[in-house]
Amino acid sequence: MTATATSLLAPRTHEYEFGGPLGALFVSITVPCTMYYFVFGCNEQLGCALTLPVTDWDGFAAAARDTIVTGFTDKAAWFIYYGWYAYTVFAWLILPGKWVPGLPLRTGGQLQYKINALPTAFYALGVVAAIIYNYGPRAMATLYVHWPGLLSAALTNAVLQAIYVYVASFRPNKLLALGGNSGNVIYDWFIGRELNPRIGLFDIKTFNELRPGLILWILLDISCLCYQYVRHGFVSDSMIVVVLCHTWYVLDSLVNEPIIFSQMDITTDGFGFMLSVGDLAWVPFTYSLQARYLAFEPVHLGFLGILGVVVVQLVGYYIFRVANNEKNEFRKGNNPKSMYQCADETFVT
Repeated sequence: MTATATSLLAPRTHEYEFGGPLGALFVSITVPCTMYYFVFGCNEQLGCALTLPVTDWDGFAAAARDTIVTGFTDKAAWFIYYGWYAYTVFAWLILPGKWVPGLPLRTGGQLQYKINALPTAFYALGVVAAIIYNYGPRAMATLYVHWPGLLSAALTNAVLQAIYVYVASFRPNKLLALGGNSGNVIYDWFIGRELNPRIGLFDIKTFNELRPGLILWILLDISCLCYQYVRHGFVSDSMIVVVLCHTWYVLDSLVNEPIIFSQMDITTDGFGFMLSVGDLAWVPFTYSLQARYLAFEPVHLGFLGILGVVVVQLVGYYIFRVANNEKNEFRKGNNPKSMYQCADETFVT
């Protein structure tokens, strides 16, 4: 490879983010620990008080020990999780979808991406509905029961994928991320060395962005709802609001799938542990914390409470969606709110 080609495909990174290698190592350790803490620090036996470690050290230690051991010995949970991941890959492969181009790469080309995350979710939700209809809510509550094992399986998947894409990035002619080629193994593994790691047409980064973790978030929410019904004999209004708001957010993201191709995660960042653990583990297992808490500690909001939540949700959604759409248009070269417009090659205000 010539010096010119090297400077284009694999420029050396000279500036660190996230505190450099030590910061990358710190985040790589504390993120999984935080997710496990949410499991053994917020449960039916010990509650969810912030003072939990201080008030009940023995119970906390026992719950932590049991959670971690269970997480890596629960064969059913691992089978469920990797069966789920295999389904999302299979759905990407066989379900019809439009191929759309991403933004131009710095090498001048454009990658093609398959759009079918929404039908992937619809088929999954259809299966969930069939399970609940035929076997009752107890069957779907299985995800809640096997939570530690599912989390451990997801974390393992995130680590293995980060290792794979890091090793694969050393193959010839790989386009590396501008910020992920420092030469430090820990930092580059965390940030992501290759910009668009792929297996054939299968783009690992964009696939993980919307499918296995984001849709799993909703399935975990539904499982919590089913568990609340099985345990208490009813579903609280707060649980319904949480599940509907989360589902709305996820389905909106899937409907607007092409927008992610202009976002920084896709255009600039490499795919390393930072994104793999976020997509595969952090999103589904921390964003569903509200539903997990409500599963064993129902909260009744009442009409005014529901109204307040819905108003905040609508305002937040409006800001989020309008801002994202504007950013997407700008990154594609359109700027609808520009002070200048080009007409007949003359700029006018």
